[in-house]
Amino acid sequence: MNTTTRKRISSIDMLRGLVMILMALDHIRDYFSYEAFLYDPTDLTKTNGALFLTRFMTHFCATVFVFLAGTSAFFVGLRKDKKSLSIWLLKRGLWLVIVEFTIIKLGWFFKLDFTVLLFMVIWILGVSMIFLAGFIHLPKKLMIVISVLAIVGHNALDGMMPEGSFLSGLWSFLHVYNEVPLGNIQLFVAYPIIPWVFVMPLGYYIGELYKPSVSSHFRVKRLWQLGIGITLAFFIIRFINIYGDPYPWSPQMSFDFTVMSFFNLTKYPPSLSYLLITLGPSIIFLAMAENWKGSFFNKLITIGRVPMFFYIIHIYIIHLLALIAAMLTGFKASDMVIDFWINEEPQLQGYGFSLWVVYLVWVILIIGLYPLCNWFNNYKSSNRDKWWLSYL
Repeated sequence: MNTTTRKRISSIDMLRGLVMILMALDHIRDYFSYEAFLYDPTDLTKTNGALFLTRFMTHFCATVFVFLAGTSAFFVGLRKDKKSLSIWLLKRGLWLVIVEFTIIKLGWFFKLDFTVLLFMVIWILGVSMIFLAGFIHLPKKLMIVISVLAIVGHNALDGMMPEGSFLSGLWSFLHVYNEVPLGNIQLFVAYPIIPWVFVMPLGYYIGELYKPSVSSHFRVKRLWQLGIGITLAFFIIRFINIYGDPYPWSPQMSFDFTVMSFFNLTKYPPSLSYLLITLGPSIIFLAMAENWKGSFFNKLITIGRVPMFFYIIHIYIIHLLALIAAMLTGFKASDMVIDFWINEEPQLQGYGFSLWVVYLVWVILIIGLYPLCNWFNNYKSSNRDKWWLSYL
């Protein structure tokens, strides 16, 4: 039974580890690519295939984080009753929101003040857990139907903005990628609540496929069916080009750019098409990875088992390396103290490197971080009695 459980969890940790590594690539691009200071990598009037693909690969990260956080909550629930699980989710969610505005903010900015607050992926993970603490008490079928309807239907709300500063600010938190002034504080909502909070319950209920009573054969079959079905739904909806993303695709001057237009999807907030193409292949990956073994896969599993540890330290190391790189190329260390976001800092105009340097730094970073992740994973395994480790 222990062997089955270990194999079952390994595929999930493997997927999480993979997207953690891809996430690091995106953040290194932000801090090292000179193109990041000039234009968005999805701007088809300026980008190129390599840059667009680099950005597109990282689209999977946030979706998988939120989805698998729900699955992890299901596993926790196997050891707790629903009331205890709700309390755990509430505490965990509040902790993540606090971490977003303190530890994470300090890593991104290299200064800690509250004149600017970024509501990013750790914030939405925390908020989604807080909502899940209540959602788990609803009937299973009702929660799945509500989640699917919210994910499918939320694009009908695109372009909606109530009048009045209070209502528009509230709506920004719910469904708009926006800056919200609050006195002398600037709130930047990159991850609105809808539809993210409805992705986590789907991850929670897919955890039922990983109960000890479910055979591996049935689980893999069902994962294939779900993954292929969701992926096909993306291609059908995107091809019809009427609904599913605020920005329709269009034929371009070349086949390559037409393909890029087709896959140029809205992340803030995530459109239906965005969620379909990131969820579908991720579930297919879980089906394929069920029995994968080997040294490389074991390393992915190790990273996937310490996601918060990896997330925090990788931000600080990337920012520190970028500070050193800036000083070596004629900038001041103080130029890497950020006021809003690195790509919008006027003092850093002219800084940055080619894409191949971004990939080189990425490879070096992952190789360097693995021993730390392995150490922390072993430490957690040997100190399960330390309650605070569950928050990292």
